[in-house]
Amino acid sequence: MKIVVLEGSPNKKGSTHILADCFRQGAEEAGHTVELLNVAHADIHPCTGCIHCGYEGPCVQKDDVGSIREKILGADMMVFATPLYYYGMSAQLKTMIDRFCAFNSSIQRKHMKSALLAVAWNSDDWTFEALESHYKTLVRYLNLEDVGMVLGAGCGTPSMTQHSKFPQQAYNLGNRLK
Repeated sequence: MKIVVLEGSPNKKGSTHILADCFRQGAEEAGHTVELLNVAHADIHPCTGCIHCGYEGPCVQKDDVGSIREKILGADMMVFATPLYYYGMSAQLKTMIDRFCAFNSSIQRKHMKSALLAVAWNSDDWTFEALESHYKTLVRYLNLEDVGMVLGAGCGTPSMTQHSKFPQQAYNLGNRLK
């Protein structure tokens, strides 16, 4: 299976990347191809709502979304990786997802698998509720098949994350994919 991981953390070597990389290792050991796409540092402009794309065509904006779109549509699975910012995904990842507007139908027709990898400093039992709800809505709307979530509560620093159970959970999620 071909997998793309959309990394939405502005911190290139932070806790989000730790989980994404552990997921990648597990999935590759299981025989899958994984590409980590750092959407937080890509040249991605916000959707302007101009609808020039007609909801299924080229976008008038000339940025990195065109090449990311090709990678997403060439994959069998899409993984959303994000730090939790004020109980939602990062603005960088959300900006990329907003640009799905120009190829929603193509994603919907693929019936791709998906997963969520997230980290947060907070460890309250309700910390991820809003993000989980948003992710589940994306899964439903985009006709994705959710294969799991790793919600790294209490992962405020790379050191905290490395010493938690969540890197192993991310590895296991990738490694058990069929």
